[in-house]
Amino acid sequence: MSTLTDVNTADIVPTHKEVPANLEDAATNAVTSGTTSGATVLSLEDIQKLLPHRYPFALVDRIIDYIPGKCAVGIKNVTFNEPHFQGHFPGRPIMPGVLIVEAMAQVGGIVLTQLADLQGGLFMFAGIDGVRFRRPVVPGDQLIMTVELISVKRRRFGKMRGRAEVDGQLAAEGEFMFSLVD
Repeated sequence: MSTLTDVNTADIVPTHKEVPANLEDAATNAVTSGTTSGATVLSLEDIQKLLPHRYPFALVDRIIDYIPGKCAVGIKNVTFNEPHFQGHFPGRPIMPGVLIVEAMAQVGGIVLTQLADLQGGLFMFAGIDGVRFRRPVVPGDQLIMTVELISVKRRRFGKMRGRAEVDGQLAAEGEFMFSLVD
């Protein structure tokens, strides 16, 4: 079996469906089918080959749908033993909003790191716009994050739109800007 680094991304483009019309459709399709049949699924090991994040800051457990250069749907299983829950908040653990945003950004990183003309650098936040939190995320929740690429400028800056849901309910949404650092 090939690993992601052995495969040309052009070879793994799902051909069974078009790009979702919007983020809500992408999340709904991925959640209702469990995993999308025929879609590219990335394991934790595959994700670690693409992103530099490691425990305790690796916040994506699996990519369940991925369309290179366009969008990705990732899962974060929220567990009580994560270190931030000791202090946020004792007796009422709630996943910090900044970590929800970071988890969505990591899903977006999967899309950005696979763009042919942007490989070989580290993407960092350049801005965050319109982020809203709609419901708390607590241990036991499964966070489904859908992130789509909006634009790439001068091969150094990317803009993405993200959406995070739990049990079909919107938990957070917003737009993220990234800059490629050599």
